[in-house]
Formats: sequence, C-alpha cells, structure tokens
Amino acid sequence: MPHPFDAASDDRSLRLPIHGATVTAEDLRVRLVLASDFDGEIVIDASEVESVGQAVLQLLVAAKAEAVSAGQPFAIANPSPAFVARVTACRLGDAIGLGPREETVQ
Repeated sequence: MPHPFDAASDDRSLRLPIHGATVTAEDLRVRLVLASDFDGEIVIDASEVESVGQAVLQLLVAAKAEAVSAGQPFAIANPSPAFVARVTACRLGDAIGLGPREETVQ
C-alpha cells in the first residue's frame, strides 16, 4: 500500500502553500496530525513558498518538537529562498529543522 503522503497524492500532500497564512494553517495542522499517525519520516515540501506567516511557523515548530519527542524523523524539503529568509529572520532554523546551509533534504 503506498504511503498516503507521497507526491502522487495531492489531497494528502504536505506541501506548504505559496502563501502560508492563518487561513491555511488549520489545513496544515490537520495534515501534520495525520502524518504523525504514520510511521516514517514527516517531510514538508517548502519549495513553492513565497510568504509564510506566524501561524504556519508555529505549527512547524510544534510539529518538529512533537516528531523529535516521538522519535519520528522530520524534514523540510527543498525550502524556497523566501521560506529560508523568513525562518532565518525569525531565528527558527533549529526549531523547524532547517540547518544554516540546507537547501534540500537528502
């Protein structure tokens, strides 16, 4: 059975929206909760992000912390320059799992 969060399953994708605002945070929260119910790595695709707000950043920080406490791998894949800039400006790189030089997740 294929993993329900792979790229072929758009309705369950953990791809961040182009503009991650408070109105998109609830959908992301639901998807993160569903992803945490499965074994395996939680991967968040941030490649299309042009802007990301506080609510989405808070969810990512919480999801990363929860994954760490549960022993579940968590990664940000292909973060866009805008995503990296916002996370860096907020000094949340470590809390979100975005290293200082990471551009892609291997």
